[in-house]
Amino acid sequence: MIDVLVVDDDFRVAALHRAYVEHVDGFRVVGEAHSGSAALESVTRLQPDLVLLDIYLPDIPGLEVLRRLRATPAQRVDVIVVTAARDAASVEEALRNGSLYYLVKPFGPATLRERLAAYGQMRRRLASLAEASQAEVDEVYTALRTSAARELPKGHSPQTLGTIVETLRGAGRDLSAEEVAAEAGVSRATAQRYLSHLSRIGRVELVLRYGSGRPEHRYRWP
Repeated sequence: MIDVLVVDDDFRVAALHRAYVEHVDGFRVVGEAHSGSAALESVTRLQPDLVLLDIYLPDIPGLEVLRRLRATPAQRVDVIVVTAARDAASVEEALRNGSLYYLVKPFGPATLRERLAAYGQMRRRLASLAEASQAEVDEVYTALRTSAARELPKGHSPQTLGTIVETLRGAGRDLSAEEVAAEAGVSRATAQRYLSHLSRIGRVELVLRYGSGRPEHRYRWP
């Protein structure tokens, strides 16, 4: 089992993330912390394998918690930052201080499940190595980079998926399949297939707009 500590100042969000983790085979939550000081104490006391770390904490900022964990050689713990902070400076600082991944809220259970599965794969690969070739090192590093493209159904193109993703990401608002098709230069049917896939694996948010008839399905990059 991989032991996980969930750190979030919002008790409801922490409970939600706990529930997400506990539905992933091979992972269990050993504790929750709702402040930076509690996070540091919990890591020392519980010795988790992985911390899901929010940045916005009431006493010690999450990025400072990350720095302190990395400055303590005895703390052998992996960290995935889980936060609503989208600024480039926070992303850069998290990466520089050893965060394995930066997961932006809000997200659904499928997104976290994907990241945890990738993390578990990385740990298993590392555990199987005695001495690593360059190819094996590359395999370990790429294990964390799972994406929607690696889960594409048969007949779907990674290039088209990338175009659809960039269209949604750049829009800054929810779009219909017809609007995505027009922006991406593909047919409406093609856009709908890729949008349905992204929604199914939790990579985009499905927004229902109600009018006089059936609700319109619209899609938004989280």
